[in-house]
Amino acid sequence: MSRRQSSHQCEQPYPQPSSTLTDDDSYGANFMGWFLGAFSNTHLCQVFDLGAMLTLGAVLQVIAHALRSWKPPFPLFTITFWLASLGQAYQDTHGNTYVSGVKGSHRWLAFIHAMYMAGCLVGPFVATGVASAGSTSRWYLFYTFPLGIGVLNVAFVVYAFWDTLRLKRKQPPTERTLEADESPASRNDDAFSLIKETLKNKNVWLISLFFFFFLGATLTASGWVVEYLVEVRNGDINQMGFVPAGFSGGSLLGRLFLAEPTHRFGVRPMIFAFTILSIGLQVLFWLVPNIIAASIAISLLGFFMGPYFATGISVGSKLFNPRIQSTALAFLFVFAQLGGCLFPIITGLIAASAGVSILQPVLCALLVATSVSWLFVPMPKEGDNTTLHQE
Repeated sequence: MSRRQSSHQCEQPYPQPSSTLTDDDSYGANFMGWFLGAFSNTHLCQVFDLGAMLTLGAVLQVIAHALRSWKPPFPLFTITFWLASLGQAYQDTHGNTYVSGVKGSHRWLAFIHAMYMAGCLVGPFVATGVASAGSTSRWYLFYTFPLGIGVLNVAFVVYAFWDTLRLKRKQPPTERTLEADESPASRNDDAFSLIKETLKNKNVWLISLFFFFFLGATLTASGWVVEYLVEVRNGDINQMGFVPAGFSGGSLLGRLFLAEPTHRFGVRPMIFAFTILSIGLQVLFWLVPNIIAASIAISLLGFFMGPYFATGISVGSKLFNPRIQSTALAFLFVFAQLGGCLFPIITGLIAASAGVSILQPVLCALLVATSVSWLFVPMPKEGDNTTLHQE
């Protein structure tokens, strides 16, 4: 059920002043895809079953990468980010909803989120190899790589969820639902009621705030670290370009190896402890003017921040009523992406006037905000959400 494709984040290996407009356009298109996905997901779920929703998301990503691979005009290229994020929104929402209900879900959530980081780790190396091949850069050919993965993804999703690759079955009529229960108007009313119920749920907002700051810190760190090392530490740009790979590799290992101890020793104290360690590493990165130490610190930062996302999803899936779970997760992802889009842009705007050295206090502030917001997230009681499937 591989659905992790992060290549839409690899079109720029690191931010540069000349690419600010391009970055802003892609960030904006990316966020709008997630935003539409959150509001359309609940309506589509009234019609399509799980396999159909996952396949729809996978196909949208294939279309996006197919359009990119022949160097389309810039407006169409920007639209492909919207398509890819819309597809990923459907896949993330329903993939996480499904996996959070299986036996030992904390391990499987950690695994699928580790696969996301594997894509983030491999993507820049493939992109660099393609872009630097030959005398004339044909960077757009990089997208044939995620296109191939996307086609495999569609095939795997269809195979794994063949039994739910269909329209939703009509529910048997009851006394409450005897009248025109399956009409489009009735389905829309059901979808709107689920959205309203979700937005009234305090836990949705509390966990969303955690994801907002967490992804903001993650993407700001990985997006601006190269610029910082080149401009402030006078690093060689050809070597510094691979430092974000250390962050991605650390996060990959953290998601694989820290999930079990986090689950066993308690998610609240463990995530809070990881955040304190992350703040310490960030201060070390800031105050020690050594590129090797900075590279090690950023890798360890990725390692300790690795289990955050899967843990947040696991906690949320137990707090939310199963009726609103997929709707709630869709909104969580929107707020996460909002932070991931907003804070790198804000950092860039501040850096344009105050210098890129401002990155370090911004990151420390985001990590502190992440730790504080985590303390407000309620912890589920034993046995919450027992209605989820246990396969």
